[in-house]
Amino acid sequence: MKIEQEAVDTWIKTYGIRYFNEMTNTVLLMEEVGELSRYIARIYGEQSFKNTEDQGNAKEHIKEELGDILFVLICLSNQMEIDLEQVFKDNLEKKTKRDFKRHLENIKLK
Repeated sequence: MKIEQEAVDTWIKTYGIRYFNEMTNTVLLMEEVGELSRYIARIYGEQSFKNTEDQGNAKEHIKEELGDILFVLICLSNQMEIDLEQVFKDNLEKKTKRDFKRHLENIKLK
């Protein structure tokens, strides 16, 4: 993720002038998650689309929303000087130690 974090930082400094503050970026992250949720609710849930144009492009919209979420998440990480690559490695290690048997022994997953 170092490459991605550097790319976002360069983009922000080139085109965005500066980072939005952390509160603004947190609200933007929630907005993007909401947009993703709307498409998932209509494709995989019980809600219907309001128009057929959205329905035809829904999977593409999901890709776009995931990209938007990742971008804002990287912005927040950069602002707080958090190395996402290390965070991911630490999180995976934590989950492995904690859950190494948990899911294998879960009868609901069999």
